[in-house]
Amino acid sequence: MAVDEELLERVLDAVRPSLQADGGDCELVAVDDDGVVSLELTGACAGCALSNMTLSMGIERVLKEHVPGVTAVRAV
Repeated sequence: MAVDEELLERVLDAVRPSLQADGGDCELVAVDDDGVVSLELTGACAGCALSNMTLSMGIERVLKEHVPGVTAVRAV
């Protein structure tokens, strides 16, 4: 199932304020045919020790819940 990138961007826009409140952000890099979303964490999120938890327990959970076809999220 192809991921609707417009919906993906809208959901990411809803997640961004939480990241921005801590001085970080994320940028969509790519979505592959298997539904794996590649994100670049920026600002305070880049290199943060908790960024893996933010990615899996936060962003990935929300994207899987609201964007059909998303199977995983990874940082690049």
